[in-house]
Amino acid sequence: MLPSSLQISIVTYRPEMKLLERCLRKLALAIAAGRQAGVVRTVHLALIDNSEDRDVAEAVIRLGKAHFDNAGVHVTYLHGHANIGYGAAHNLVLHGTGSDYHLVLNPDVELAPDALAKGVAWLDAHEDVGALAPLARNAAKEREYLCKRYPAILDLILRGFAPAFVRRIFRRRLMRYELRDVIDDETPNELIGIPALSGAFMLVKRFAIDQTGGFDPRFFLYFEDFDWSVRLNRVTHTAFVPSVEIGHHGGRAARKGFRHIRWFVRSGIRFYRRHGWKWF
Repeated sequence: MLPSSLQISIVTYRPEMKLLERCLRKLALAIAAGRQAGVVRTVHLALIDNSEDRDVAEAVIRLGKAHFDNAGVHVTYLHGHANIGYGAAHNLVLHGTGSDYHLVLNPDVELAPDALAKGVAWLDAHEDVGALAPLARNAAKEREYLCKRYPAILDLILRGFAPAFVRRIFRRRLMRYELRDVIDDETPNELIGIPALSGAFMLVKRFAIDQTGGFDPRFFLYFEDFDWSVRLNRVTHTAFVPSVEIGHHGGRAARKGFRHIRWFVRSGIRFYRRHGWKWF
Protein backbone atom coordinates (compact mmCIF):
# COMPACT_ATOMS: atom_id res chain seq x y z
CA MET A 1 0.00 0.00 0.00
CA LEU A 2 1.27 3.48 -0.87
CA PRO A 3 2.18 5.87 1.98
CA SER A 4 -0.69 8.06 3.17
CA SER A 5 -0.95 11.82 3.44
CA LEU A 6 -1.64 13.25 6.88
CA GLN A 7 -3.04 16.52 8.18
CA ILE A 8 -2.62 17.35 11.88
CA SER A 9 -4.35 20.13 13.79
CA ILE A 10 -3.49 21.37 17.28
CA VAL A 11 -5.62 24.06 18.92
CA THR A 12 -4.08 26.11 21.73
CA TYR A 13 -5.52 28.55 24.21
CA ARG A 14 -2.96 30.15 26.53
CA PRO A 15 -1.04 26.85 26.54
CA GLU A 16 1.50 25.74 29.07
CA MET A 17 4.58 26.19 26.87
CA LYS A 18 6.58 23.38 28.43
CA LEU A 19 3.80 20.90 27.64
CA LEU A 20 3.38 22.28 24.13
CA GLU A 21 7.12 21.99 23.50
CA ARG A 22 7.03 18.36 24.57
CA CYS A 23 3.96 17.74 22.42
CA LEU A 24 5.64 19.17 19.31
CA ARG A 25 8.98 17.46 19.97
CA LYS A 26 7.31 14.05 20.30
CA LEU A 27 5.12 14.78 17.28
CA ALA A 28 8.18 15.53 15.13
CA LEU A 29 9.74 12.22 16.18
CA ALA A 30 6.52 10.32 15.43
CA ILE A 31 6.26 11.91 11.96
CA ALA A 32 9.84 10.92 11.18
CA ALA A 33 9.16 7.36 12.37
CA GLY A 34 6.00 7.17 10.26
CA ARG A 35 7.93 8.17 7.17
CA GLN A 36 10.72 5.75 7.94
CA ALA A 37 8.16 2.96 8.28
CA GLY A 38 6.80 3.85 4.85
CA VAL A 39 3.21 4.54 5.95
CA VAL A 40 3.24 8.36 5.97
CA ARG A 41 4.08 10.57 2.98
CA THR A 42 3.23 14.26 3.02
CA VAL A 43 2.44 15.86 6.36
CA HIS A 44 0.66 19.16 6.97
CA LEU A 45 0.48 20.62 10.48
CA ALA A 46 -1.83 23.44 11.54
CA LEU A 47 -1.11 25.26 14.80
CA ILE A 48 -4.25 27.21 15.63
CA ASP A 49 -4.05 29.62 18.54
CA ASN A 50 -7.31 30.83 20.08
CA SER A 51 -5.61 32.89 22.79
CA GLU A 52 -6.39 36.35 21.36
CA ASP A 53 -2.93 37.35 22.58
CA ARG A 54 -0.19 38.28 20.13
CA ASP A 55 2.62 37.32 22.52
CA VAL A 56 1.15 33.87 23.04
CA ALA A 57 0.67 33.38 19.30
CA GLU A 58 4.28 34.39 18.63
CA ALA A 59 5.50 31.95 21.29
CA VAL A 60 3.51 29.14 19.65
CA ILE A 61 5.00 30.05 16.27
CA ARG A 62 8.54 30.01 17.67
CA LEU A 63 8.02 26.52 19.04
CA GLY A 64 6.56 25.35 15.75
CA LYS A 65 9.49 26.71 13.77
CA ALA A 66 12.02 25.23 16.19
CA HIS A 67 10.69 21.72 15.65
CA PHE A 68 9.45 21.71 12.05
CA ASP A 69 11.36 24.24 9.94
CA ASN A 70 13.76 21.54 8.74
CA ALA A 71 11.53 18.52 9.15
CA GLY A 72 9.87 18.46 5.72
CA VAL A 73 6.52 19.29 7.29
CA HIS A 74 4.31 22.03 5.86
CA VAL A 75 3.17 24.14 8.82
CA THR A 76 0.30 26.63 8.86
CA TYR A 77 -0.06 29.11 11.72
CA LEU A 78 -3.51 30.53 12.38
CA HIS A 79 -4.00 33.20 15.03
CA GLY A 80 -5.47 36.64 15.60
CA HIS A 81 -9.06 35.44 15.36
CA ALA A 82 -11.52 35.40 18.25
CA ASN A 83 -11.65 32.47 20.63
CA ILE A 84 -14.05 30.51 18.45
CA GLY A 85 -13.98 27.31 20.48
CA TYR A 86 -12.16 24.01 20.28
CA GLY A 87 -14.12 22.22 17.58
CA ALA A 88 -14.65 25.27 15.39
CA ALA A 89 -10.91 25.95 15.45
CA HIS A 90 -10.11 22.42 14.29
CA ASN A 91 -12.75 22.78 11.59
CA LEU A 92 -10.73 25.63 10.06
CA VAL A 93 -8.43 23.01 8.56
CA LEU A 94 -10.48 19.79 8.66
CA HIS A 95 -12.01 20.37 5.25
CA GLY A 96 -10.62 20.78 1.78
CA THR A 97 -7.11 19.42 2.41
CA GLY A 98 -7.55 16.17 0.52
CA SER A 99 -5.34 14.35 3.03
CA ASP A 100 -6.00 10.65 3.58
CA TYR A 101 -6.01 11.06 7.36
CA HIS A 102 -6.52 13.84 9.86
CA LEU A 103 -5.18 13.77 13.40
CA VAL A 104 -6.93 15.93 15.99
CA LEU A 105 -4.36 16.40 18.74
CA ASN A 106 -4.36 18.19 22.09
CA PRO A 107 -1.36 20.34 23.03
CA ASP A 108 -1.04 18.37 26.28
CA VAL A 109 -0.50 15.03 24.51
CA GLU A 110 2.83 13.30 23.88
CA LEU A 111 2.90 10.67 21.13
CA ALA A 112 4.90 7.49 21.46
CA PRO A 113 7.59 7.38 18.74
CA ASP A 114 5.67 4.74 16.74
CA ALA A 115 2.15 6.10 17.39
CA LEU A 116 1.58 7.54 13.92
CA ALA A 117 3.23 4.64 12.12
CA LYS A 118 1.10 2.09 13.96
CA GLY A 119 -2.10 4.16 13.81
CA VAL A 120 -2.01 4.84 10.08
CA ALA A 121 -0.89 1.28 9.26
CA TRP A 122 -3.73 -0.14 11.39
CA LEU A 123 -6.36 2.00 9.70
CA ASP A 124 -4.88 1.21 6.28
CA ALA A 125 -5.45 -2.47 7.08
CA HIS A 126 -9.04 -1.98 8.32
CA GLU A 127 -11.09 -0.43 5.55
CA ASP A 128 -14.32 -0.58 7.53
CA VAL A 129 -12.95 1.54 10.42
CA GLY A 130 -13.01 5.31 10.02
CA ALA A 131 -11.59 6.59 13.33
CA LEU A 132 -9.13 5.37 15.92
CA ALA A 133 -8.52 6.03 19.62
CA PRO A 134 -5.22 5.24 21.40
CA LEU A 135 -4.16 3.85 24.73
CA ALA A 136 -3.36 6.77 27.06
CA ARG A 137 -1.21 7.08 30.15
CA ASN A 138 -0.96 10.02 32.52
CA ALA A 139 2.22 11.68 33.78
CA ALA A 140 2.62 8.91 36.38
CA LYS A 141 2.46 6.28 33.57
CA GLU A 142 -0.91 5.06 34.86
CA ARG A 143 -3.63 4.02 32.43
CA GLU A 144 -6.19 6.63 31.46
CA TYR A 145 -9.49 5.50 30.06
CA LEU A 146 -10.37 7.96 27.32
CA CYS A 147 -12.86 5.70 25.52
CA LYS A 148 -16.34 5.76 27.00
CA ARG A 149 -19.82 4.41 26.67
CA TYR A 150 -22.62 6.83 25.87
CA PRO A 151 -22.60 8.97 29.02
CA ALA A 152 -25.38 8.87 31.58
CA ILE A 153 -25.81 12.07 33.55
CA LEU A 154 -25.17 10.14 36.76
CA ASP A 155 -21.78 9.00 35.40
CA LEU A 156 -20.75 12.57 34.62
CA ILE A 157 -21.80 13.81 38.06
CA LEU A 158 -19.95 10.99 39.80
CA ARG A 159 -16.74 11.51 37.81
CA GLY A 160 -16.71 15.27 37.97
CA PHE A 161 -18.17 16.23 41.32
CA ALA A 162 -18.61 13.30 43.71
CA PRO A 163 -16.15 12.89 46.61
CA ALA A 164 -13.76 9.96 46.49
CA PHE A 165 -15.74 7.75 48.92
CA VAL A 166 -18.87 8.09 46.75
CA ARG A 167 -16.90 7.23 43.61
CA ARG A 168 -15.63 4.11 45.39
CA ILE A 169 -19.21 3.05 46.06
CA PHE A 170 -19.98 3.36 42.34
CA ARG A 171 -16.63 1.95 41.23
CA ARG A 172 -18.06 -0.87 39.11
CA ARG A 173 -20.46 1.47 37.38
CA LEU A 174 -17.70 3.95 36.53
CA MET A 175 -15.45 1.16 35.29
CA ARG A 176 -18.21 0.04 32.95
CA TYR A 177 -18.62 3.62 31.70
CA GLU A 178 -14.91 3.53 30.81
CA LEU A 179 -15.39 0.23 28.92
CA ARG A 180 -13.16 -1.56 31.41
CA ASP A 181 -15.53 -4.52 31.43
CA VAL A 182 -14.70 -5.23 27.76
CA ILE A 183 -11.09 -3.98 27.54
CA ASP A 184 -8.57 -6.00 29.52
CA ASP A 185 -6.66 -3.92 32.04
CA GLU A 186 -3.39 -5.88 32.05
CA THR A 187 -3.07 -6.60 28.32
CA PRO A 188 -5.52 -4.23 26.63
CA ASN A 189 -7.29 -5.68 23.61
CA GLU A 190 -8.42 -3.96 20.46
CA LEU A 191 -12.09 -3.07 20.43
CA ILE A 192 -14.29 -2.13 17.48
CA GLY A 193 -17.25 0.13 18.21
CA ILE A 194 -16.37 2.92 20.63
CA PRO A 195 -19.44 4.99 21.55
CA ALA A 196 -17.47 8.06 22.70
CA LEU A 197 -13.90 8.93 21.69
CA SER A 198 -11.75 11.62 23.30
CA GLY A 199 -10.81 14.74 21.36
CA ALA A 200 -7.32 14.56 22.88
CA PHE A 201 -6.36 12.22 20.00
CA MET A 202 -8.64 11.31 17.12
CA LEU A 203 -7.12 9.80 13.97
CA VAL A 204 -9.85 9.97 11.33
CA LYS A 205 -10.10 8.93 7.68
CA ARG A 206 -11.03 11.51 5.06
CA PHE A 207 -14.29 9.83 4.03
CA ALA A 208 -15.51 9.86 7.65
CA ILE A 209 -14.79 13.59 7.93
CA ASP A 210 -16.53 14.32 4.65
CA GLN A 211 -19.63 12.34 5.62
CA THR A 212 -19.99 13.85 9.10
CA GLY A 213 -18.71 17.39 8.60
CA GLY A 214 -16.27 17.22 11.50
CA PHE A 215 -16.98 18.96 14.79
CA ASP A 216 -20.22 20.82 15.39
CA PRO A 217 -19.10 24.43 16.03
CA ARG A 218 -22.09 25.02 18.31
CA PHE A 219 -20.16 23.15 21.01
CA PHE A 220 -17.77 25.82 22.26
CA LEU A 221 -15.95 23.48 24.63
CA TYR A 222 -16.72 20.00 26.00
CA PHE A 223 -18.87 17.27 24.41
CA GLU A 224 -17.77 18.22 20.89
CA ASP A 225 -15.81 14.97 20.73
CA PHE A 226 -18.71 12.89 22.07
CA ASP A 227 -21.08 14.52 19.60
CA TRP A 228 -18.73 13.78 16.69
CA SER A 229 -18.27 10.22 17.95
CA VAL A 230 -22.01 9.55 17.81
CA ARG A 231 -22.16 10.89 14.26
CA LEU A 232 -19.05 8.96 13.20
CA ASN A 233 -20.58 5.73 14.44
CA ARG A 234 -23.56 6.30 12.16
CA VAL A 235 -21.41 6.20 9.01
CA THR A 236 -18.42 4.02 9.96
CA HIS A 237 -16.82 1.98 12.73
CA THR A 238 -14.58 3.38 15.44
CA ALA A 239 -11.83 1.48 17.24
CA PHE A 240 -9.62 1.43 20.33
CA VAL A 241 -6.13 0.30 19.32
CA PRO A 242 -3.79 -0.10 22.33
CA SER A 243 -0.66 -0.50 20.21
CA VAL A 244 -1.04 3.24 19.50
CA GLU A 245 0.11 4.93 22.72
CA ILE A 246 0.06 8.50 23.98
CA GLY A 247 0.87 10.36 27.18
CA HIS A 248 -1.87 12.69 28.33
CA HIS A 249 -1.66 15.59 30.78
CA GLY A 250 -5.32 16.66 30.68
CA GLY A 251 -7.52 17.59 33.62
CA ARG A 252 -11.18 17.55 34.54
CA ALA A 253 -13.55 20.44 33.98
CA ALA A 254 -14.64 20.53 37.63
CA ARG A 255 -11.09 21.35 38.69
CA LYS A 256 -10.79 24.33 36.33
CA GLY A 257 -13.26 26.70 37.93
CA PHE A 258 -16.81 27.89 37.50
CA ARG A 259 -16.44 29.08 33.90
CA HIS A 260 -15.43 25.61 32.75
CA ILE A 261 -18.25 24.02 34.74
CA ARG A 262 -20.71 26.37 33.03
CA TRP A 263 -19.35 25.47 29.58
CA PHE A 264 -19.53 21.79 30.50
CA VAL A 265 -23.17 22.02 31.60
CA ARG A 266 -24.22 24.04 28.55
CA SER A 267 -22.52 21.65 26.15
CA GLY A 268 -23.95 18.67 27.99
CA ILE A 269 -27.48 19.99 27.62
CA ARG A 270 -26.90 20.56 23.90
CA PHE A 271 -25.49 17.04 23.52
CA TYR A 272 -28.44 15.34 25.25
CA ARG A 273 -31.02 17.42 23.42
CA ARG A 274 -29.47 16.30 20.16
CA HIS A 275 -28.77 12.64 20.84
CA GLY A 276 -31.12 11.69 23.66
CA TRP A 277 -31.19 12.02 27.43
CA LYS A 278 -29.78 9.23 29.58
CA TRP A 279 -30.10 9.83 33.30
CA PHE A 280 -28.98 6.48 34.72
